[in-house]
Amino acid sequence: MSRTSQDVTDAELALLRALWDRGPATIRQLVSDVYGDVGASSYATVQKLLDRLEAKGYVVRERGGNVHVFKAAVDREGLIARRLRAVADTLCDGSLSPLLSHLVKGETLSAQERKELRALIEDLDEKSPRS
Repeated sequence: MSRTSQDVTDAELALLRALWDRGPATIRQLVSDVYGDVGASSYATVQKLLDRLEAKGYVVRERGGNVHVFKAAVDREGLIARRLRAVADTLCDGSLSPLLSHLVKGETLSAQERKELRALIEDLDEKSPRS
């Protein structure tokens, strides 16, 4: 399956994870967090990845002085929602039901996960208008 232009690569996802965990960061901080070294090639790679993420709308750059600070423009839940919606649209004609059914049936859910799933469904039932 080909990537859409707004999809996130594994390398870009590593930077988003670092931003979610750390919060706003400079390129140098992200290089250290993700690659462990601060070499010129790693710095250039992170800079290019951040440029791409910024163009896709996943990060924002705060320009102040000589150092730019980057922060995630989408949270983890937002990215999950986008990616699951794209999978549902592509493989399930837009319906989330087959996707959710497959995930629930294909995995062994713990008692806690089943409890959380039931609570989520009950909460959704309470919030939805009666038909």
